[in-house]
Amino acid sequence: MNEKSAAAAGKAEAAETSEAAAGRTESPELPGSAGSAGPAGSPELPGSAGPAGSPELPEPAAPVAGSVPFRAGREGYASYRIPAVVATRAGTLLAFCEGRVTSAADHGHIDIVLKRSSDGGRTWGLLQAVARNGTGLAGNPAPVVLDTGRILLVHVRAAAGAAEDAILRGKVKPADGRRVWVQHSDDDGLTWSGPREITGQVKKQGWRWYATTPGHALQLTSGRVLVPGNHTLTPTGGDTGAEAKYNSGHCLLSDDRGESWYLGYLDENTNGYINVNETTAAELPDGRVYLNTRNDSPSPGNRADAHSADGGRTLVRPFRPQAGLVAPVCQACVLQLRDPDVLLYSGPGDPAFRALMTVRVSADAGTTWHAAYTVDGLPAAYSDLVRVDAATVGLLYETGDFGAYETITFRRIPVTALT
Repeated sequence: MNEKSAAAAGKAEAAETSEAAAGRTESPELPGSAGSAGPAGSPELPGSAGPAGSPELPEPAAPVAGSVPFRAGREGYASYRIPAVVATRAGTLLAFCEGRVTSAADHGHIDIVLKRSSDGGRTWGLLQAVARNGTGLAGNPAPVVLDTGRILLVHVRAAAGAAEDAILRGKVKPADGRRVWVQHSDDDGLTWSGPREITGQVKKQGWRWYATTPGHALQLTSGRVLVPGNHTLTPTGGDTGAEAKYNSGHCLLSDDRGESWYLGYLDENTNGYINVNETTAAELPDGRVYLNTRNDSPSPGNRADAHSADGGRTLVRPFRPQAGLVAPVCQACVLQLRDPDVLLYSGPGDPAFRALMTVRVSADAGTTWHAAYTVDGLPAAYSDLVRVDAATVGLLYETGDFGAYETITFRRIPVTALT
């Protein structure tokens, strides 16, 4: 869920709303900063924002070429949140996010917007609104590039007034709540089909909250499309439904390239030990699917993970704590590289604050992790990863000098820095 951690972590700063401006953003490359307009002479943040005694992370790396496709208050939107990025078969990068029209709130008038880059993320073209729901919400973009070249965009829609807390407490009627839709592009992301609703295929009666990913979805080597998701259950006893123990996980599956859909695994344990939330997935070299989720619960750490041996239909074991990934309560991303065969994880590296964007690496299918690349010590939150080319990984992430939601920034990271 986009902002359930605001109360739990207590550190989710709202993006500042500045004047709106329209037009092309040919983003210049940045050195090491997030590119926000802070005052001259502002104090430099250290490379490790964690408290004394927290696990050691590598020092911030040498500046990596960066660009800023989305900046709060520009191009007609007060705020940009929830990044996702994919590379098309033509090599074009497609950077998606939520464009929040009037405020940084998680509900209201929200469009899914897109920028394209034909030079590996160095510059970006014009902003496109690719999914609109009138003055309501279209959000949680989950794009995936198919073997045919078609790009699917799975996402959710809801009425503008459908706030998360009201949905959790059952105060929003199903027609206004979180519903699931899909669109596609057959021309490298230049134009998009109309939306098609698939809610009846992938959302059970009684589920209240519903979200896809956030971040990219994936197509397995079998051809199956897998989109991680999360939902909440109808409460029991005197509970309201807003209790974290009702957070649950699932995935959407399609065996015909997005024409029809069905539910895969379900993780609906309500004992409160693991509360599955925003989930990311990668296919491992041995064909298993690795899943990693945000977790706000009494279990060790704020991450949990699981494996599927049957393409997402079931889990080998339910999600279990992954205390080797030190992180605040926040979304994260995983990406399996091939040549070299390593599993990457991107997310804030500070244990309590949304800050210190770090890429970590696993060489054993997600069992153990080590920090490989720290971008900087600035505020940072949601992220996504993409293989740009044989030598480069791209990181699209929320960051800013004085708050994590000032920009969505893209950085090109050499593969050699991660292995």
